[in-house]
Amino acid sequence: MSLEEVRDRMRLARGESGRQDDEVELIVVSKGRTVEAIADLYEQGQRAFGENRAQELVAKARELPDDVRWHFVGPLQRNKVGAIRPLVVMLHSLDRLKLADAWVRDAPDAPPALLEINLGEEPQKHGFSPSEVGAAADAVVEKGVDVRGVMAIPPHGEPAAPHFRNLVEIRDALVLRHPQMTEISAGMTDDFEEAIRAGATFIRVGRAIFD
Repeated sequence: MSLEEVRDRMRLARGESGRQDDEVELIVVSKGRTVEAIADLYEQGQRAFGENRAQELVAKARELPDDVRWHFVGPLQRNKVGAIRPLVVMLHSLDRLKLADAWVRDAPDAPPALLEINLGEEPQKHGFSPSEVGAAADAVVEKGVDVRGVMAIPPHGEPAAPHFRNLVEIRDALVLRHPQMTEISAGMTDDFEEAIRAGATFIRVGRAIFD
């Protein structure tokens, strides 16, 4: 599937759910891909890319144009915060309170972040459980983090749509307490259309475009 085919499927899913073109942004997940492959998509007009390894993001950012909008979408160690924070426009994987402390330490203007939600409460996954996210959101905001919403990956092997609907409900509850938390980062190669129909504002697609 090409970049344009993904964009076409996005347009169709938005239309089916009565959403406007500017309500959903495509983040091309470029982890493990070459600078040349990313540059080719850049030439096709793509600007938002997602990485999940700090060292790889730093290396690619040196070689690609300054107007690339880098999103960090994977687990982040606190000792890597200083390396990526100046480069990214958003952290999608704020998954614990200690990371929130590190994210804003000596950086009151740190980029915005999304709270990672462990929808299935799977022990092998990172993130806040649905039952604790309200209190976590309060605590993270109090620390000074500019939290804009939520991110999640549904449990593997389960239908994605119910989990996306649950994520929207979590976001809606958070907005009542923190009106700025409107964003939803959800949906990948196999389920991005379902995520759009549910209400995602960011989708993270890599394999469908590169493979």
